[in-house]
Amino acid sequence: MAQRLGKRPDSYIVSIIAMLILGIDPGLRLTGYGVIDYLPMRPRLIDGGVIRLSAKASLADRLVELEAELDKILSEYHPQICAVEQLYAHYGHPRTAILMGHARGVILLAARRQGVAIEQISANRIKKAVVGSGHASKLQVQRTIQGVFHLAKLPSPPDVADALAVALCCGQASGRLQSSRA
Repeated sequence: MAQRLGKRPDSYIVSIIAMLILGIDPGLRLTGYGVIDYLPMRPRLIDGGVIRLSAKASLADRLVELEAELDKILSEYHPQICAVEQLYAHYGHPRTAILMGHARGVILLAARRQGVAIEQISANRIKKAVVGSGHASKLQVQRTIQGVFHLAKLPSPPDVADALAVALCCGQASGRLQSSRA
C-alpha cells in the first residue's frame, strides 16, 4: 500500500496532550516545587518556589507545616502528576536519609490524598534527562532550567531549579510513554 507524503501510519499517531506536573525537591528546611504545563518541545512554567520550614521547629511540626503548604499548592493547581526526586542514601550519612524519608512520606501522602498520580525519579536520571549528564552540578541544572523556561535570572535557590528539573524529566518520560503506546 502506498502512502502519501505527510501521512503517517495509524501506529505512529501520538496524542499530544498537555500535562500539568508538580515537581518536588524534598527537604526539611527548603522544599523546592515547580509547576509546569508540559507539552513536548514546549514546556511552560506555571509557578515555582520553595516551602521554607523553620529550622528551629521540631521535626513533627515541620512535617505538619510541609503538609499544609503542599495541600495549598495541590489545591491551587490540581496537577495530574506529582514527580518527586527519589531518596539518595549515602552510607556516610544514614541519619540524613532517614530524616529525608519523613519529608518524602508527607509529600507522597499529601499528593495521593488528593488523587494525584506519583512518579519517583532518581537524581541521576533527572540530571541526565535535563542536562545530559547524570552527574551535573547544581549550577548546570540551574542554567539549563533558566534556558528551557527563558528566565531572566538563574532560579534561586537551587531547590527551585531542582524541582523544575524533576517536573521536566517526568514530562519527557511521560511523553515517551504516550508515543510508545499509540
